[in-house]
Amino acid sequence: MVLDITQIGNPVLREICEEVPEDVLEQDDFQAFIDDLIETKRHANGAGIAAPQVGEPFRIFVVEVKNNPRYPYKPEAELTICVNPKITFLTDERFENYEGCLSIPDLRGKVPRCPHIRVEALDRHGKAFTREVKGITAGTFQHEFDHIDGILFPDRVTDPHTLSTWNEFKERHEDGVRVEVEAIVAKWGE
Repeated sequence: MVLDITQIGNPVLREICEEVPEDVLEQDDFQAFIDDLIETKRHANGAGIAAPQVGEPFRIFVVEVKNNPRYPYKPEAELTICVNPKITFLTDERFENYEGCLSIPDLRGKVPRCPHIRVEALDRHGKAFTREVKGITAGTFQHEFDHIDGILFPDRVTDPHTLSTWNEFKERHEDGVRVEVEAIVAKWGE
């Protein structure tokens, strides 16, 4: 089922979310919620989505990029479900990532992101996993992780002059972003 996406101004987007207890994670209704979260992300052409973006203050998000018309320049990323995640930065380097958000329609802006991170989380069945993520995809994981800590991408924009509407981004910035993304992928992968 496609869920309603909460929009900026909704207080749930500013909450530090609660960890998902393992006994809750195992419940059929929570597994159905995970399926709905994935379906909602795909329906909205998001690169990822976090539980508070559909009104639920839980520490869970999903990331996936496949032939995404909203982000045609992003490399593909396999479906990853992160429950109670932790992220560790593995380099002091940063890159500027032009980001948008399903909860903030029609706004884009540049955010500094770490190009090499370690993600530690539970999968949807409660199995712990660790994964290193690099490049643009690392930025996507950080964006979604911010959501479960009540942080929205405009909070991280260091230069407000980079803010633009979706149409202005496509007309004035997308070609340059493609080149930047290619350079990041060439250096870091993903």
